[in-house]
Amino acid sequence: MKSYSKISVIFLIAMMLVSCKSQKDNQKLHQPAMVTGPNVIIYKTTGDYFMHVPVGLSDDKTTIVSYPAPGDVFYNGDLAYPVRLEDGYLLDRRGISPNSAFLKWTYYEYSRMEKTPSTIELMKMILDADPFISIYDCGKPNRFNNLEEDLNQIIRTNKLSEFKRLK
Repeated sequence: MKSYSKISVIFLIAMMLVSCKSQKDNQKLHQPAMVTGPNVIIYKTTGDYFMHVPVGLSDDKTTIVSYPAPGDVFYNGDLAYPVRLEDGYLLDRRGISPNSAFLKWTYYEYSRMEKTPSTIELMKMILDADPFISIYDCGKPNRFNNLEEDLNQIIRTNKLSEFKRLK
């Protein structure tokens, strides 16, 4: 009987040691996942370029360095127009940067092209090489509960300074 008691006590102690874990281990399991992908960019332009396709220019704005193919101007199956926000701001869905410019072609016109225009043709179709009043990098989308509502609230309450101003 004594040997069963000793074995039971040893077994209980072993089980308690095995089942214990520190808070530190527990915290590692619940760290938020790293989010990859593009940051949320909002911008305001000097003119109404809402329907026009953006392209990327070199720093000196003399060369086109990035542009979409006609089939690339869609977002979730629809033309990738930006989202209208408060006070004339737009939420980017195409990859706007301070070196972006807008083409004379609308998203609709561009999406109907059979082939991608050459960079020479694209340069001739630029409406404005410096179309931005301001551009803000608002960080990763997961920091917002409701992206559009939250951004509009930030704009209404003049809190854009909390974000990185790109222009």
